Amino acid sequence: MPELASGLILAGGQGRRMGGRDKGLVEYQGRALVDHVIARIRPQVNELLISANRNTEVYARRGYPVLADSLPGFQGPLAGVLEGLRVARNDWLLCVPCDMPNLPQDLLARMMQVATGFSIVIAIDDERSHPAVMLIRRSLATELEAFIQSGQRAMHKFQTQIGFASTRFEQAQMQNVNRLD
Repeated sequence: MPELASGLILAGGQGRRMGGRDKGLVEYQGRALVDHVIARIRPQVNELLISANRNTEVYARRGYPVLADSLPGFQGPLAGVLEGLRVARNDWLLCVPCDMPNLPQDLLARMMQVATGFSIVIAIDDERSHPAVMLIRRSLATELEAFIQSGQRAMHKFQTQIGFASTRFEQAQMQNVNRLD
């Protein structure tokens, strides 16, 4: 039986590249970006959480718990991951950004295949790594909190500090929709 995982959609940012709009709620192909991501991730996990720092009532209408960062001032996606690790019911947390509508339907399964001996797995494609597409063990919450409290915000720096495995996906599956155009 495959190991169970919680899922966390990261929708807590300021949306600077979207002119300040809440990125997860921006319409793409007839529905909000977050709804595309929910459709891709929900079948893969047994618990789904949404990290959001504004429009929380709009996100909550989707029927999943909405987590706001406990750290003030938009500390970045790691603050959302930390909240997810604190709340998740499973040993693994699959984190994905709200602006990747084409995520693979076997994302979790493929990441779990390479997780043996690691506490973090990230997605890569032929061009670059995607540190926000991450499978992370809940047991790293204390280390992540210390990292953030030290003033660090870079997701890839934390991942490198801990050590990680990676798994390759098609570039089209990792496409970000992070600009209004």
